[in-house]
This record gives sequence, C-alpha cells and structure tokens, in this order.
Amino acid sequence: MARLYQALVSLGVMLGVSLAALPISVAAELEEIRARGHLVVAVKDNWRPLGFRNDAGELVGFEIDIARQLAQVLVGDAAAITLAPVANQERLPVVMEGRVDLAIAGVAATPARMRLVSFSMPYYLDGTAVVAQDPQIRALQDVGPGPLTVLAGSDAIATLQYLLPHTVLNSVTSYQAALSRLQAGQTRGVAADLTVLTGWVQEHPDYHLLPNTLSSVPLAVVMPKGVQYNDLRRQVNNSIHQWHQDGWLEERATAWGLP
Repeated sequence: MARLYQALVSLGVMLGVSLAALPISVAAELEEIRARGHLVVAVKDNWRPLGFRNDAGELVGFEIDIARQLAQVLVGDAAAITLAPVANQERLPVVMEGRVDLAIAGVAATPARMRLVSFSMPYYLDGTAVVAQDPQIRALQDVGPGPLTVLAGSDAIATLQYLLPHTVLNSVTSYQAALSRLQAGQTRGVAADLTVLTGWVQEHPDYHLLPNTLSSVPLAVVMPKGVQYNDLRRQVNNSIHQWHQDGWLEERATAWGLP
C-alpha cells in the first residue's frame, strides 16, 4: 500500500493536485448538489471490475463503490446517487456539458484531457499488461515469435517492439476482437489495459496475467473546470486522499480482484 500511495502522490504532484488536507467550504455548485439531494455520476457498465452489471442487473464494481462513497461524503447518503452509464467517447463531454456532476469511468488523467476537464488525485494506477491462455507463457519473453495481439494505436506497440523485436504484433480495433482471437487460439496473448484484462481473467479462470506491466497511467475522477467548482473539487480530493491514508481504496481494489 505504501508504494502504491507514494506513486499516486507523485502522480498527483505531476497533475498539479495538492494532496495536503484542504479546508472544506461550500460553493454554490456544491449547494445545488446538496439541495437536489443526490449526486449524478457517469460510470461504465461493461468494464469489469471497475463498473459492470451483476447477474441481477445491478451496477457494481470498484468505481461504483467510489461513486457511492462520494455520495455519502457530498450529500450524506451513499444511496442518494444517479449512476449514468456512458460510452468511452462520452466520458468527458457529459462532464463538460453539465449532464453529470462527475465521471468515474476508467478515465486516465492525461495532459491532453487536462486541457478540457479537471482531474482529482488518482485513485488507482492502471496500465498496459499482457494476458495469456497457454500455461507455458509465464513471462513476456515466453511469447516468442508470436503473434501477440494489441489494440490499434496503442502506446504499448512501441514498447513491445522494443522488448520483443522478433515477435509479430497483430492489431485489432476493439477489445472484443482481441478477446475473440484469444478464445480461438489465434494469438499467444493480448496486450491491453490491466483493468480490462483483470476482468477477462475473472470471467475466464484459465487465462492469466503476466507479472509485469508495460506502463502505468493514473485513473482519476473527472470534474468540471472553473473556479466555481473549487469547493467540489476540494471535497473530492480530500476524500480520495483520506481513503488512501486509511486503506479503504486498497481494500476495495483488492475486494474486486484488482492487482
């Protein structure tokens, strides 16, 4: 936990987010949320274990727990929340256009995105990992000549070409296409987001993650820009900072099977 927290602290500094305890005050926007009586949060409903539907059709997952905990902090009731599933391309627009209060939907805080929205301090480190089905593949070097499947345009391609210069990389345009190739035995492995691959392993126990990640990216809460939202942002950051310190985030990540 200490190593993860220190890494997140460093990322928070890089993102310009102060992790020190911040004074809590109430801005009009926070008052409006409280007057409304519930929080509206954009989430994923097809990204196990971050946010997905269980057998009963209920939204559950690591990020759903975070959203409900923020509802407890902001409006005093973890159940006072509207969870709005969104497609990946809508995760920032719904916040920018004011359709939701926050987005907690597997969004990596990147410099390009920071020009459009504000981010909280990170609550989890995602990254690129490799999943395989063949029990003989226990390390990246075991992939051999391949093929190894990657998503088209992935930042991991250059890293894989450097680490595995003799491995054939096959690009696909979707996670489903990559999963289909793995299920059909048409690839030695798939390189993709660690959180996505964790969900695959949970659904397919014969799959396994290789031990090392190829990159690390911070997942953070998406919040609107503007000084009028300062107090909302402070409240969110204070909460995430406290959850890192008291171990709640680590406990929930572990409970959902995240590395």
